[in-house]
Amino acid sequence: MSKQQSVPEPATTPSGRKKIVSTAKGTLTMAAMAILITTSILSLRGLPSEAKYGVQSIFYYLFAAIVFLLPFSLVCAELASTYTRSGGLYRWVSEAFGPRWGWTAMYLEWQTIVIWFPTVLMFGAASLAYIFWPESFDASLASNKYYTLAVAMLMYWLATFNAFRGQRSANVLSTYGGLVGTIIPGAILIVLGIIYVCLGRHDYLDHVSFFPDFANMGTIVLAASIFLFYAGMEIQAVHINDMRNPAREFPRSVFFAILIIVAVYALGTLVIGIVVPGKNIDLLQSLLVAYKGLWSSFNLGWMGNIMALLIMFGVVGQISALVTGPATGLMAVAQSGYLPRGLQKVNKNGVNKPVLWIEGVFVSILCLVLIVLPTVESAYQIMSQMATIIYLIMVLIIYAAFIRLRRTSPGRKRGFMVPGGKFGEIIVCGLGILGALLALVLSFLPPSQITTGSPVVYVGIIIVGVVVFVAIPLVVYGLRKPSWRNPDAHFYPFDWQIEGREPSQVSKWAPGYEPTEQEVEDAETGAIASHGTGKHC
Repeated sequence: MSKQQSVPEPATTPSGRKKIVSTAKGTLTMAAMAILITTSILSLRGLPSEAKYGVQSIFYYLFAAIVFLLPFSLVCAELASTYTRSGGLYRWVSEAFGPRWGWTAMYLEWQTIVIWFPTVLMFGAASLAYIFWPESFDASLASNKYYTLAVAMLMYWLATFNAFRGQRSANVLSTYGGLVGTIIPGAILIVLGIIYVCLGRHDYLDHVSFFPDFANMGTIVLAASIFLFYAGMEIQAVHINDMRNPAREFPRSVFFAILIIVAVYALGTLVIGIVVPGKNIDLLQSLLVAYKGLWSSFNLGWMGNIMALLIMFGVVGQISALVTGPATGLMAVAQSGYLPRGLQKVNKNGVNKPVLWIEGVFVSILCLVLIVLPTVESAYQIMSQMATIIYLIMVLIIYAAFIRLRRTSPGRKRGFMVPGGKFGEIIVCGLGILGALLALVLSFLPPSQITTGSPVVYVGIIIVGVVVFVAIPLVVYGLRKPSWRNPDAHFYPFDWQIEGREPSQVSKWAPGYEPTEQEVEDAETGAIASHGTGKHC
């Protein structure tokens, strides 16, 4: 039998944050899992968009945690503990619906990060602008579309050319960038905010009703981006098998992580709302303005520039990881025959240059949205909304796979199951699917709190972008050829391949059944032989 080559998971979460990898089975404690989830999800970049809601932002954070983060975490945990072989979400979806949709889901995760990339670049340009003095100059520079476009392109292509040299230095940079550019500034933001309030300084926070006005949908569009803030559980859930008792410990880890995540997001958002008047909140600049205002209240305004420098360092580290990270899992799966062999080549440093060039073209074209929209802020928001839509489509595919596999593989051994049996499945999936659908629909609308120009142009860009990006993997799958498969890449067969059935048919295996080595080899050989004929692959 050919030696099995595992398909690695992407190096980053769909929101761009670096994936943290656990080490040995049985060594991941409940607290460690909670920290893993927390550090991979938290980010400061999106806080200003929710600060526009004042105290109402707490409702949105709690709502998204209940209808998205919690149910999606439980569903991903069951899938990850059931299908423990390499492949992650590609394996989960392929087990339920076949490789066409498994490849599509994997591609959409990659595409989400690529679409989200310009928002990081725009935030990086704004952070760079706030390193200088005085603040009026910073604000003017950060609002300039051509400055933002130039800096974004420069940062991206420098990071890409550096990535051609290998990923080792980028990994070190991204690790320190996460500490210096996110964790430390986040702690400083909250501590300074608490001191600011205790000293009785001026409070700009909008003390509106805790519950939003659902009759005016345009006012709650920005809240849909919280779903992207919470992205990444489909990657982190694969570590559930490193826990000693997943069925008991994982739900507790999720609850603990949710408490930390919601608390940090809510406190950070409220601090920005306290320091910056609601009508002046800008999606890219207000985090930096808040630091400036907090430090200035203690006659240390220059520290605001230092904070901008730290955050800029964090952005550079994040960009370094993002350039190659999204392509890692995609290319490993693509070796099964989903991209031409010419796009699978790596250089002497193990970097896939062809895909990075394609990724660069995507990012560059998306950044040009700056030119057709009235402000940098509106371009930033449209990229966030488009990324949210693509990600939520992938999320809905995973929910559908979960429901299908509960029925076609009822006897499959599950290391963790969504609590509550059939009733628990209905509640968890019902909440998760309805929440994702609500956020998806809202993300097609222009937000009323920012200037977006023509609604037709704004919504048109989103619709066209989503249609194109969802169609790409399906078109590529339809055009695939047997010659695209890399003979040196071996992927552990799916259950239905080993059993000789279609994905939609009920499993023949008894509970806990493990295939023999010969069954695996026969299934793998059959998958290779049938590739490109329309059967299974």
